[in-house]
Amino acid sequence: MGSLAGLLRERGHQVTGSDEGVYPPMSGLLDEMGIAYAHSFDPANLDPAPDIVVVGNAVSRGNPELEAVLDRRLRYTSSANVVKEEFLQGRHVLAVTGTHGKTTTSALLAWLLESASLNPSFFIGGVCENFGTSFRLTESEYFVIEADEYDTAYFDKGPKMWHSLPQTAVITNVEFDHADIYRDTDSYQFAFERFINLLPRTGKLVVGWASPLARELSGRSFAPVESFGVGAPSSGGSATSHPRWRAEEVEPHPNGTTFTLVRDGQWLGRVQTPLFGTFNVQNCLAAIAAAYSIGASLEGILRGLPAFQSVRRRMEVRGKVRGVTVIDDFAHHPTAVRGIIEAARQRFPDRRVVAIFEPRSYTAQRREFQDDYRKALGTADQVVVAGLSRPERYDKQTGMDPEQLVSSLRSDGIRADHIPEVGQIVETVVPEAGPGDVLLVLSNGGFRGIHQELLERLRA
Repeated sequence: MGSLAGLLRERGHQVTGSDEGVYPPMSGLLDEMGIAYAHSFDPANLDPAPDIVVVGNAVSRGNPELEAVLDRRLRYTSSANVVKEEFLQGRHVLAVTGTHGKTTTSALLAWLLESASLNPSFFIGGVCENFGTSFRLTESEYFVIEADEYDTAYFDKGPKMWHSLPQTAVITNVEFDHADIYRDTDSYQFAFERFINLLPRTGKLVVGWASPLARELSGRSFAPVESFGVGAPSSGGSATSHPRWRAEEVEPHPNGTTFTLVRDGQWLGRVQTPLFGTFNVQNCLAAIAAAYSIGASLEGILRGLPAFQSVRRRMEVRGKVRGVTVIDDFAHHPTAVRGIIEAARQRFPDRRVVAIFEPRSYTAQRREFQDDYRKALGTADQVVVAGLSRPERYDKQTGMDPEQLVSSLRSDGIRADHIPEVGQIVETVVPEAGPGDVLLVLSNGGFRGIHQELLERLRA
């Protein structure tokens, strides 16, 4: 919503907004753009009456400002619809979706197109370090958008990605998520199936071949498919069973990862990226394949890869004090948690990794994912599990049991603690932290400012 406010301001509109609990990096970006926002929802925020109210998908009936919009019969719409009507119509849209990696892949794709002199517009759910912003509006025909599978608004329960008008579509992977709006894997899969069905025959579908569901769904595409995967092709099987784009001879090193880029069996060059982890190599392949499919020069693509500066809140180093490194990452799904711990081990080899996890998203707080979190968090050296964000939403049958999760981790030989409050987490972790330790904070929210509290306590 903050990025959309910026795009609309770029278009010349006067924009204000309302929210609760605004936190970095978006709060800082809004301040830099000079966009005024209220820190609470209140009917008074609608005076004088706006021409149109854009209702975010976190706003539901009972919200006092929304109720005033309805009572006063003000014109309202969704963010996805505004983006489609104001910015996507008539452009070549490169829409990036998938359960994991959307934000990083979108940011990387925008940067590769920039490096190839294609000057794209973009609208991404994170601040791209290369651009210093999460959005940009240019005269280029190309528009990169992070196409989210979460629902659109309280009055439109379809996913936002259905509004994205894709000409080139990227699906990084498909794995059940967002149990609050999808009842099961089939309904989640259907959202991506319909997204694929939006592609024209003249478009392209870029798909992660390591994801069985994404691979299966690609067979429904009327557009040609560009597949990608990590590793040399296995012996046996037809040529079509192997991904078209491959990363071979993958090697982590202190400054990132290198790999050999192969397309249709042809060696295209040795690639260097400052990113770590197998999942990020896959993100690189997705962005490379999408950029190349629209005619971006290979020279520009390879030039852009080592210069990519990632996205804020994606393995972002928030500070280093007394040899202890504090990292912030958005990871909240078990697969993403496992991937970011793997990446941390590659980036900081032979160092102790302490995972500090906040079960905040609906998925993170659901009991059916608890054993997956046990396996994912168990790849760290030490684990701290905070309290559930909204425990009142769950009962013993539906909600994660943090104490039980910690007990199972201890049974696996992992030092683990359930510490509900941020202050107590800080007071427990910091005195034991020594030079070389990595404190890996995992949350899809602000985690009540824990990053800064850790750094301040380390300094003290």
